[in-house]
Amino acid sequence: MNRIAMLLVGLIAALHFYIAWFEIFAWTTRGPEVFSTLPMNLFEPTQSMAANQGLYNAFLAAGLSWSLFIRNAEWRFKVATCFLSFVAVAGIFGAVTVSQKIIVVQTVPATIALIFVYLGYRQTARAA
Repeated sequence: MNRIAMLLVGLIAALHFYIAWFEIFAWTTRGPEVFSTLPMNLFEPTQSMAANQGLYNAFLAAGLSWSLFIRNAEWRFKVATCFLSFVAVAGIFGAVTVSQKIIVVQTVPATIALIFVYLGYRQTARAA
């Protein structure tokens, strides 16, 4: 993976660590600010559901972070591609079911990173 691809993967991992923190630890405190269109009384009863979603976001972030430490170029490419694809698909689903702006926050960056990961892998494969 080239440096740009690694930077993008790292940024997307950081974003998902933040989302995980938000959903697990700050759902009832920051949630009403972020999701101001939802009724205030909805946050407390949905705290465990949000925490569950946060755990999934933590898994995405962990997988993306893991890909940055894999030395073998082929496996680094495969793992990064797998987790970026998960992020992109989750973004599409979120855009259809929750808010269309999720596609901009999740799917677009993941797709851009996928392109750079692929280009970096091709460049590495040609050099070998």
